[in-house]
Formats: sequence, C-alpha cells, structure tokens
Amino acid sequence: MGSTVYVAGAGPVGLAAAVSARLLGAACVIVGDLNPARLAQARKHGFETIDVSAGPIPDQIAAIVGEPVVDAGVDAVGFEARGCGRESSKEQPAAVLNSMFEVVKAGGGIGLPGLYVTADPGAVDAAAQQGSLSMRLGLGWAKSHSIATGQCPVMKYHRQLAQAIMYDRVNLADVVNVRLIDLADAPAAYADFDQGASVKYVIDPHGSVRQALGVKGSQLPGA
Repeated sequence: MGSTVYVAGAGPVGLAAAVSARLLGAACVIVGDLNPARLAQARKHGFETIDVSAGPIPDQIAAIVGEPVVDAGVDAVGFEARGCGRESSKEQPAAVLNSMFEVVKAGGGIGLPGLYVTADPGAVDAAAQQGSLSMRLGLGWAKSHSIATGQCPVMKYHRQLAQAIMYDRVNLADVVNVRLIDLADAPAAYADFDQGASVKYVIDPHGSVRQALGVKGSQLPGA
C-alpha cells in the first residue's frame, strides 16, 4: 500500500501488471517503453510514463517521484529488450533486467513476467544464444532484492481477479485494449502486434464471445 512501482514494457503484459499494482494499492505506477502508441495507452488509464529512448531511466523516474528509485519493479519485456537512450536501437537482452537492479531501492522486490529463454539462436552474441546473459547480479545481491520469475501460477489468482473484474474494480479489457477477431484475421493481427500495435488481440473463432456480449464489431463494451 502506498508504494512506487516501475513497470518496464507497455504491451498487454506490462499494462496488466500496472493495473494489478494499482489494484494492490500502489500510490504511483510508472510505465516505461519505446513505443509512443503504447505509452499513450498507459497514460490514457492514468499511469505515469517514461520514454526510455529519451534518456537515463533513473533520471526520468526522479522527475516523477523525486528520487531515482522505486519500491518495486516489473520486467514485462524479457530477452527481446533493447538499450536506453542512444542505445535504444540495439538489442541488449539483459538491458531491462539490469535496469531493475539499478532503479529498485534496497530491499525492494522485482518481478520478471517478461519471457527469458534457454536458447535464442538469433541473439546478438554466443552467450545470449545459449540463454546466458550478462547480469549485474552483484548489484541485486548488494541491494538485497527479492526476485520472482517464471510463468504465472494462473489458478492462484484467477478467482480474485475474476471477482475484481465482475465487481468493476478493474476493467482489464479496456486497459490492455482488447480487440476480438476471427480466426482468419489472426495472421494479420500477429503481424500488426509484431510491429508494436497497442492492442491485445483475442481470437473469437465462432463469434461466441461477441454473441454472449451482444456486440457485432471487434471492440468490447466499455473499451
């Protein structure tokens, strides 16, 4: 309650993490990304935003909360990360992870829902191709960070989140910008998302979701 949280990545996972932090009582949630459309989606729902291509993340966080650190951080980017500032055009698979060690204060928590893989044949160097990244683990150790990673235990949170949605505590579909599509539209949607579209595409192959909601288009009620 009352904490400051930095979420790296303004895609559907990052925005879901941001709204979850707010639901759990965070006082200030900051979302960082390179994509203007995704940052605009985050601002639309009242989150603070930083463009990580515009300069050092700690400086931008300090401009918002008065200090260059936050209580907790969420890496919703993973191994496909790029650098910050002038390095934002270059793939740096450990960039976001290392930024978490830097901006999360001593004793803070770091969550890693962003995907990290055991092998990446297209990575920038031989180590990264084997899933080995150059991390500032010593900094994380020195700051006594608590780190949680891996796939989300969905059923652990399913009931509580469903209740929060049903009782209008959070409109998750609106925050992540859900669009319902037919199965035939999936290839184009994947290509669009790969280019950074600020949309969470949901395949509704038989129209059953739209029928249940009484909608004819792709947009959910209230979204």
